[in-house]
Amino acid sequence: MAEAERTIGTPGFDETGAGPEQAGEPEAESAPKGRRRIAVLLTVAAIAYALDLVSKMIVVAKLEHHAPIEVVGDLLKFEAVRNAGAAFGIGEALTIVFTAIAATVVVVIARLARKLYSAPWAIALGLLLGGAFGNLTDRIFRSPGVFRGAVVDFIAPAHFAVFNLADSAIVCGGILIVILSFRGLDPDGTIHKD
Repeated sequence: MAEAERTIGTPGFDETGAGPEQAGEPEAESAPKGRRRIAVLLTVAAIAYALDLVSKMIVVAKLEHHAPIEVVGDLLKFEAVRNAGAAFGIGEALTIVFTAIAATVVVVIARLARKLYSAPWAIALGLLLGGAFGNLTDRIFRSPGVFRGAVVDFIAPAHFAVFNLADSAIVCGGILIVILSFRGLDPDGTIHKD
């Protein structure tokens, strides 16, 4: 009787005196900490997507078939360019491949979101998701046709490729993921030292 009284109030033990592993309960340290960060991911993705979509609509309406606008002399211009390929115009005949890659990125991020407890990872993946959706929208809905559409690029730095806000979001998200990985932070919020 004294044995039972001693173990009943002990944290981590059930009435029989069995610990968490013996009672079939998961250990506390393996449980995720905090709340899932899906709302952060979706908010960042929506903002990135909206900024990209609105900027492209303005560029097509006001800049396409017009002279470039000099923002910082010859160093930076806004110039409407239709890009059927990837960065630097590479692979213009592979538009369908780039469409498939963007769709795959969206699916992978959706799967990762189920285990997403880290706000920095949510921001990084949100940038990737918003950028991927931005360029995927062009690939699906712009001419010359579905899954073959050319992406609207307009930010033209001197001696560099012309790009758009979706490309910027993808690059920033990728850089943030590299930094988080080097710092040992996982999407589930755990930190590893290896």
